[in-house]
Amino acid sequence: MQVCVTRKDVKFSSDPSRVIARFLYTDDERSKDIIEKVLAMSEDEANITLSQVLRGYSKRHRNISKIFEKHFNKLNYLFKDLEILPGKLDQSRKALIGSYFTMEYSIESAAFFNPSIVEDPDQSELRADEKRVIFSFRATGEGHISSLVFRDGIIDKDNNIIFEPVGKMLAEADLIKRHIYNKKSFTRKLNEMQSSNNITLPTLVLDKLNDCFTYGELKKCVEEVREKIPHSSFNELHFDQIMWLASSHYELKFSLDSAISERVIFPISDTERNGIEDARFVKFTENNGEVTYYATYTAYDGITILPKLLETKDFYQFKVRPIHGEIAKNKGMALFPRKINGKYAMLCRIDGVNNYIAFSDNISIWHEAKLIQKPKFPWELVQIGNCGSPIETEDGWLVITHGVGPMREYVLGASLFDLENPEKEIGRLKTPLMMPNDKEREGYVPNVIYSCGSIIQNDNLILPYAMSDYVSTYATINLAELLKALKNSK
Repeated sequence: MQVCVTRKDVKFSSDPSRVIARFLYTDDERSKDIIEKVLAMSEDEANITLSQVLRGYSKRHRNISKIFEKHFNKLNYLFKDLEILPGKLDQSRKALIGSYFTMEYSIESAAFFNPSIVEDPDQSELRADEKRVIFSFRATGEGHISSLVFRDGIIDKDNNIIFEPVGKMLAEADLIKRHIYNKKSFTRKLNEMQSSNNITLPTLVLDKLNDCFTYGELKKCVEEVREKIPHSSFNELHFDQIMWLASSHYELKFSLDSAISERVIFPISDTERNGIEDARFVKFTENNGEVTYYATYTAYDGITILPKLLETKDFYQFKVRPIHGEIAKNKGMALFPRKINGKYAMLCRIDGVNNYIAFSDNISIWHEAKLIQKPKFPWELVQIGNCGSPIETEDGWLVITHGVGPMREYVLGASLFDLENPEKEIGRLKTPLMMPNDKEREGYVPNVIYSCGSIIQNDNLILPYAMSDYVSTYATINLAELLKALKNSK
């Protein structure tokens, strides 16, 4: 049975004009030289230079002078060698110095892809057949660094999406709060993620710290212990585990006057300095009805990929933490939207080829997984994986999958799993749900369509997807028709 897919004539494209103001830094000596040159400017020269900068950039950034001041404050430690007290400088000179350590970064100049969609927390002032939604995207800029961005809109009765205007005044979070660690809790989490029972090295580090400590204090202790003990790959592994756990926690808070399309989650921790990739958002409902939005994503540091968890209730404040345990080691983890038999449930692909399911009492710790799907058909023989969190229907858990076949072509499929026992596959489409057409197969990575999450509205599956890792769009699929095809596929 062939399922009818309606592709929408909408494109989410990259826009090089969407920029954020990033801290620009090379090294201490060069930075001190720049500061001295700015301090040597006459009052008139400094005022004219700052006026020119503000005139050129104040309309491109919200409160650019505040950004300059923040970047200036990151340089305070250099003033000890310059024999100048930063507090003695007026605000204009501080802002001018800060401007020399600021650069614009175009967050989506290269690509805009791998979308996910969830219901907006705010569903007020809508008709019964309308739904306000939030899209997330992987935006890629210079150096192929990926960040997380958003769009919002309303799905109407005909499943067309009316999008809100896209804001131009992009901003990173107003407040970035580094985690304060409790020694007992940190030690417990470290023991949970470490595969061996050797506690000597972590003890040498943690014994130097107070009951509560910061990332900087921990890093200093690690460096001290590293210098005193023999170098070995075993010890380095433990050092890496300690710092990975510490650097992976942080909180973000965006200004209330920012539109959601202006909020950018740019890499912050060391584990994600080369990218935040493929966030799979899900609206998670607790047994008591409380709703939290989670996103599983891949942190990339240029060498290693690490799964992490993003948490929010309002898309203004976010908490980030690592996902750890034996199975937290590959891309494509996708959380179920509720607990199953009292446990969190997660789809994953721990071997890079097959689909697995895992259960846990702790949303951050995942130890064991069970194989539930292997590649079966020609179009998925290379690998099979999920395209977002499972969707609950009366007939079972609907999972949109991706399959990789000849010529590394990525196509979309669909599977159905039992509601109470999602280890049991009810059905799987024998032919792809969607394949790249002639318009979709050209791009940054040819012959790829990919999604990170779908929702159901007006008895249709709303399926956003990326075209060849370049631009994105969406399609609609009649839900009853899709479920019938899945139930008849066995």
